[in-house]
Amino acid sequence: MEQNNKQQEKELFITHLFNAPRELVFEAWTDPEKLIHWYAPDGCTIEFKSIDVKQGGTFHSCIHDPVHGECWIKGFYKEVTFPEKLVFSMILTNENGHNVGATEAGKPDDWPEETLTTITFKTIGNQTKLSIHQIVSEADAKQTGAYQSWIKMFKRLDAILLT
Repeated sequence: MEQNNKQQEKELFITHLFNAPRELVFEAWTDPEKLIHWYAPDGCTIEFKSIDVKQGGTFHSCIHDPVHGECWIKGFYKEVTFPEKLVFSMILTNENGHNVGATEAGKPDDWPEETLTTITFKTIGNQTKLSIHQIVSEADAKQTGAYQSWIKMFKRLDAILLT
């Protein structure tokens, strides 16, 4: 019965309006040189061991957190449609790219083995409405800080796009 309740939990869905054309916002999500400047929570940095942003491409990255240590993630780009949509998986790993369990990575026991993330980019006048949908419970995302990190990263990207 608890499994059904889990399935009915609200999944993570966030929208954000950027003051930039969608091609520029899309590029910030797909250019590794741009990603390293904003795609990490506050106080953290990200490095990409590998990244190939194309349909069927992969990435392997590490968030370096001075408080919580390293968080390695690998993923697969399932869809890359310029400048409209990105769909990619995120899987918790170690430095060598081997999958690790949720608790080993500091996540709740029931954190999904693979998180599917869908990003859509829609032009609204001179702005871009970005929507992110992630197959993870919104409550879990808020508890682990993932939800808050997305919001802060969007604000950091806002500042970069304005320069």
